[in-house]
Amino acid sequence: MQNPSVCPLDNPPKIEFPCDYPIKVMGTAAPDFKACILDVLAESETSFKQETVSVVDSRTGRYQSIRVTIQAESEDHLFKLHQCLKDTGRVQMVL
Repeated sequence: MQNPSVCPLDNPPKIEFPCDYPIKVMGTAAPDFKACILDVLAESETSFKQETVSVVDSRTGRYQSIRVTIQAESEDHLFKLHQCLKDTGRVQMVL
């Protein structure tokens, strides 16, 4: 049994870099949303496998999520990529 005074969030699991890292990028649906996200990945020199890219429309069709597995190099790389995606002004959330 875990010690109740130790919160699991105090010691998050460590990620060993480089590694495959799935991300989900959500934003308002548009014909060029996928291209926009892939352009950000290319500009930030983030490698990914094309076969991992998928687009999922929301039930109402108002939003889209782009799912892709990237090659994460470091925590700093993930932070900078998140910021680049948000800086497009088109991304609502990155998971």
